[in-house]
Amino acid sequence: MTGERSDVRPWALPATLAVLLAAVAAAALPPWLPGQAPRPSSTYLPTARVPAPRPALTSAGASPNRAPAPSRVGASPSRSSVPSASAASPTPAGGPFVPRTFTVVGSGDVLLHGGLWRQAQQDAGGRGYDFAPLLKGVRPVIEGADLAICHLETPLGGPQGPFTGYPIFKVPPQIVPALRQTGYDACSTASNHSLDGGEAGVRRTLAALDAAGIAHAGMARSRAEQDQPTIVTVRGVKVALLSYTFSFNGLTRPKGKEWLVNSLDPERVRQAANGARRAGAEVVIVSIHWGTEYQQRPNEQQVSVARRLLRDGAVDLILGHHAHVVQPFERIEGRWVVYGMGNHVSNQSFSAVTRDGVISRFTFLETAPGRFTVSEVAALPTYMQLDNGPARALLVTACPAASRADCRASGERSARVLRSRGAGNVGMVVVR
Repeated sequence: MTGERSDVRPWALPATLAVLLAAVAAAALPPWLPGQAPRPSSTYLPTARVPAPRPALTSAGASPNRAPAPSRVGASPSRSSVPSASAASPTPAGGPFVPRTFTVVGSGDVLLHGGLWRQAQQDAGGRGYDFAPLLKGVRPVIEGADLAICHLETPLGGPQGPFTGYPIFKVPPQIVPALRQTGYDACSTASNHSLDGGEAGVRRTLAALDAAGIAHAGMARSRAEQDQPTIVTVRGVKVALLSYTFSFNGLTRPKGKEWLVNSLDPERVRQAANGARRAGAEVVIVSIHWGTEYQQRPNEQQVSVARRLLRDGAVDLILGHHAHVVQPFERIEGRWVVYGMGNHVSNQSFSAVTRDGVISRFTFLETAPGRFTVSEVAALPTYMQLDNGPARALLVTACPAASRADCRASGERSARVLRSRGAGNVGMVVVR
């Protein structure tokens, strides 16, 4: 049994082509952090400041069980429906090529322990659970992206519980509206805890995400739903979202219902990615639950699978989860893998490194009609505050005075790990 315990100590494109740069040069710098400009970099390519409508599920991502995500238009004061050149539709036949661009952020494990439930009760003033304050510190980055993807590691319980933590999780469903309020558009759901609540837990989790208008991938309620790729439209670009896990902690999917959760098999991932492209996807993003817990180096399986999926172009970006510590970024054949983003929220207080996390931010740019590449990569370290105040997920650049030293140390630790496979030499910027 692997451990998500909270109380036991375990042992730029470099310089994109001038013609493409000229197409976006008139756009202002993207929203980054409040009051802070991005660090200058020879590989930095500005993206449009004008926010786009919220990603919406296309018909390829719809199913009888899955509700479409609502439009982003008017969703928050930081977003607008004003059109821009970067949000253009695909170039008409014979017309001038106007490249499209969009930003994606991904974050680490949303891992709810009892201590975080109690904090949410306090934040709700004794009237249920309010998880929005837990995530308020990262909201500017999450809602500033065109597409924000969370990793909901644990299945949900019923609205009134009973709720359970490690080793069999069933957590308060009130986390889902808080994720939506924070700005998340989609969540990956395949993890080693996906089967903790059985089929009922899968259905509760997906129903809650549907009700909040959050797209999802990884779990399914039928074979048909598993076979139907989740595709969201972001600034006119169709983006497929896939999700897989390497383990179920010894639990097994019911015979004949293997579709409940996607199990990691590189060939199946490739087939699903190619199927998503046939369904219209122009970019494919895969979230994978993998790795060795509490180890900051990717293991052999992670490296092997990443190379297999990225080298042949089946997948454009891999977002990794599970290790509960930050792991490196790496560029492989011009495509990117984030081996592990650590804990986004958790109550794992037994080690400094389990409080470290990172939000990954990628800018995709169209280099030819329907062909996209990553033109900008940023890593924004986060810190899970469990002392010196209420439990909060914080950007290390925006910590309160009481936690500032801890945040600075966290950002330095994460930066060393994030760069350890050469990402800093090929365009990744660490914002800390």
